[in-house]
Amino acid sequence: MILVTRFFGSRGWYKFSRNKLSVFGLILVVAFVSVAILAPFITPFPRHAGAFVDFLNASKPPSARNWLGTDLVGRDVLTRVVFGYRVSLQLSVIVLSIAVPLGVIPGLIAGYFGGWWEMIIMRIVDVFLSIPSLVLALAIMGLVKPTLTNAMIAIACMWWPWYTRLLFNITRSIRNEGYVTAAEVVGASHWHILIKEILPNCVPSLLTKMTLDMSFVILLAAGLGFLGLGVQPPTPELGSMIADGANYLPNLSWIPISAGVAILIAVLGFNLVGDGLRDYFGVDV
Repeated sequence: MILVTRFFGSRGWYKFSRNKLSVFGLILVVAFVSVAILAPFITPFPRHAGAFVDFLNASKPPSARNWLGTDLVGRDVLTRVVFGYRVSLQLSVIVLSIAVPLGVIPGLIAGYFGGWWEMIIMRIVDVFLSIPSLVLALAIMGLVKPTLTNAMIAIACMWWPWYTRLLFNITRSIRNEGYVTAAEVVGASHWHILIKEILPNCVPSLLTKMTLDMSFVILLAAGLGFLGLGVQPPTPELGSMIADGANYLPNLSWIPISAGVAILIAVLGFNLVGDGLRDYFGVDV
């Protein structure tokens, strides 16, 4: 709470707003989140986000009625892109909600205790990090039914090691700081030191990395969807929309272009905000 108050205070906002690209990214992120949350209320044809067909209006180019055209079964592309944002936001938030705690706790333990804890935990991390993220996610998704829940689990399974390594490096670097030593001298428990003394000093780096990782999760989810291993139809998903439209290029070019631009906007926004937070906090992630 103190960190949030500090950031959104007048001085904090002034420092952040000096980077115009970061402010632009924040606008994109706010727009992305707002559109995703309000999708059922702002889309012209909410029913088109589900199992709906209208073959009389199939494969129509952009028009006054359908701003981004329609797909192969007559569903409004704009509606499905907006609901695709909703799926991407839901997936990203839940993945990070799972991956961050799974990665933070082992990283704190390995960095603080060292020894066998460090050797065991960090060797497991090295094994996971030696496998490309998309390959590991594809391997997991190939073993289970392609659903939104399984996609979240697959991505979370390969994302936690990055947070373990980050927290390990930070914890090891501040392990012998004076305030940590003072807490040990007065008899504070190990968990008190980890949670109350060390973890708060890791929050700036965590916030920065989580912001940057939102864009990577969106891209990875779109990659799984493009390959047919992500969220399944009729649920709208940006990666699967690109794959569907790519099969009919150039006749239905508005479908992959619309979904691709939507992904670009979301990814660009989170990356610009992450860069701004990195400069604001002065951290390196």
